[in-house]
Order: sequence, then structure tokens, then C-alpha cells
Amino acid sequence: MTPLSETERAAAQANDRIGTVLVLDQPSMRIWHLRLQPGESLAPHRHDRPYFWTVLGDGTARSRYGDGRVVDVTYAAGDTRHFPDLTPDTAFVHDLTNTGTTELVFVTVEFG
Repeated sequence: MTPLSETERAAAQANDRIGTVLVLDQPSMRIWHLRLQPGESLAPHRHDRPYFWTVLGDGTARSRYGDGRVVDVTYAAGDTRHFPDLTPDTAFVHDLTNTGTTELVFVTVEFG
């Protein structure tokens, strides 16, 4: 898979949809559900505020990052990752493609 293109990186800067469904939108937090069927992708988007995600089932995925990296990840149900120090100045962009054979399901919480 090729890295994100300049056009994709530019579009990601304007895209703050980090999930497939926004289930709560408050000034202090946003909660997202993310569901991707095998082969489906979440469009390139930016992360510019503290957040964490938890994956609800086993699976695999690939992300292409704005810095040119392409990273494959294997998830186990319950895996959680926290990004406490993100700001507009330390933001990053990436996409997410389900490379596995089962649906990927995440809950993601962004803070203020």
C-alpha cells in the first residue's frame, strides 16, 4: 500500500471524523464508535486533542500516516491506547483499513 498522497494529507487536515458514528458530542468530550468490515477504510483524518481508543474484538488493520509511515497492527479484544498530549501543534493524520477477516469495532473518546 502506498503512503498517503499530498491530496489525502491535505484533506485529512480538515477531517476530524475519527469514527463512523459520533454518539456523544459535548464541549469536554466526544465519543465515537468505529465499525469497519473487512476491506473497509476510514478516510484520512486528524487527531488534534487527547483521546483514547479501545478495540472490542480481535483483528488486523493498516494505517497510512501523514509522515509517510505505513503500519500494520494486530489487535486483541480489550487493547487500549491513550494519546494524552495531543494538541493542534502536535496533531497527526492517518487512515485505517481493516485488513482482517472480521469486523473491527472500536470505541474512541476525545477530550476537550
